[in-house]
Amino acid sequence: MKKFIYWLPRVLTIIYILFLALFAFDVFEGDQSVWKKALGFLIHLVPNFVLIIILIISWKREWIAAILFSVLAIFYIVFFWGRFALGAYFTIAGPLFLTGILFLINWYQRKRDLAN
Repeated sequence: MKKFIYWLPRVLTIIYILFLALFAFDVFEGDQSVWKKALGFLIHLVPNFVLIIILIISWKREWIAAILFSVLAIFYIVFFWGRFALGAYFTIAGPLFLTGILFLINWYQRKRDLAN
């Protein structure tokens, strides 16, 4: 069970990053130049790069991930409130909260195991 709790938030974060990457492919519609499409694609992937950096930094420091993923979820809700349907907030911010909670549980469990 300890390995499951260890790997679950990390795997969910990777799946979430891949899910967000799907939204970047919408830049290939239209009749812009290849270079503008490539630049747009990279710009759309900036949140993914941020999440990858957070995941790398917090791989062994779960408390950092718990804080940062929760802050990102709150930031998304506050910054984009009223622009999208309610389901969009659950789809984007929900997994961030979930992984933040799972990283917190993993951190607490590891801390408790080290104390024993």
